[in-house]
Amino acid sequence: MLMTLRRHPLAIALISAMLGVASCLVAGNLLPEPQELKRPLPHQLASSDRQLRMSMGALFGSNYIAGNKVETLVNGIRIFPAMLSAIREARKTISFETYIYWRGAIAEEFAEALSIKAREGLSVKVLLDWVGSLPMDERLIQRMQDAGVEVVRFRPVAWYTLDRVNNRTHRKLLIVDGRVGFTGGVGIADEWNGDARTPEEWRDNHYRVEGPAAAEFQAAFAEHWIEATGQLLLGDRFFPDISLAGDHGAQVVVSSTHQRNTMHLMLMTALAAAQKSIRIATPYFVPDELTRNQLLEARKRGVEIQIIVPGPHTDARIVRKASRHLWGDLLRAGVKIREYQPTFFHCKLVIVDDIWSSVGSTNIDDRALRLNDEANINLFDREFARSQMALFDADAAASRPYTLSDWQNRSSSEKFSDWLSSLARSQI
Repeated sequence: MLMTLRRHPLAIALISAMLGVASCLVAGNLLPEPQELKRPLPHQLASSDRQLRMSMGALFGSNYIAGNKVETLVNGIRIFPAMLSAIREARKTISFETYIYWRGAIAEEFAEALSIKAREGLSVKVLLDWVGSLPMDERLIQRMQDAGVEVVRFRPVAWYTLDRVNNRTHRKLLIVDGRVGFTGGVGIADEWNGDARTPEEWRDNHYRVEGPAAAEFQAAFAEHWIEATGQLLLGDRFFPDISLAGDHGAQVVVSSTHQRNTMHLMLMTALAAAQKSIRIATPYFVPDELTRNQLLEARKRGVEIQIIVPGPHTDARIVRKASRHLWGDLLRAGVKIREYQPTFFHCKLVIVDDIWSSVGSTNIDDRALRLNDEANINLFDREFARSQMALFDADAAASRPYTLSDWQNRSSSEKFSDWLSSLARSQI
């Protein structure tokens, strides 16, 4: 074979070119998008400065939209009934996008509720990430499709998706009649179906948004739906006139292909604005160098920083180890890191001072901030921030402090395995 190829230099050149293209595709998929920022943002605008709200509204996602009611749903015992109730009360359209939809009792219940509405003649569209939904029971998809639900896999592996195969949708969006939206951390699986009472019942938050901001959720869904199907969602079925529903002003921020740094820039802007405190809750805390430096700059200003991450119960031990490798400078600077003990901790929450909050699907790692498509909702709202701080403090009370001494006293094998795990941090 080798001798034959040597007689055909053109074939060798063609094969080399094909291998080169394949290598470029693999590298391009694995590497996160380059960061525009080269150093931490200065503390130019404070969290209490009105101009910060105006700037963030202009730069990231939608402007702050008035007239919304935002309800916090704690754990699956409250999250799933609220989502199912909204589905059952739908009159025209249901748009549902999720990364995880697996199997089990709650997966069956959602499939049945969506199927019933499709048989009633509603437009029911379900968009599942191809990778995230691989463990899904295919019977559920068939059941929904037989009932008239449009079930589509997002970015399945094919020749025309090779340039984006590592860019998944991690968004969790449910929009009903274009007026009510849900976002947060939960997937549709029994792991979330409980009240965090045992290790089998995961701890998470989800958020019900009623009012004009729901149109931004619908627009985010429509962006992915047209990519997956070629169909553009138009008309008042999907984008109705929406009355004011509450007092919350909300900004919806989404990251998409070639615009993923939006989330990273938004987070850096918020951290740079902190005056007193930063609270971060995340199941996957693998911050890049810039994020770590932004936190360290805040500590130099005297900002108190608390971070809650999973403890012994986790769905990804490699993430926990890679995260721990990066904690040294943070702990030395006085950042307080706590590991949640009762069960797997899956909440995604950032609170700056007592005024700004960001919730949704985004984790603090390269995959969320520079690879996946995400959706968050931000609020400049002291009452909402206080409610999230109360939840955070309750979770902190159920968490074990991880000290600098703990970090320094890891065994040599732990230090090595933590370092080794951190080498894969852009992908985990």
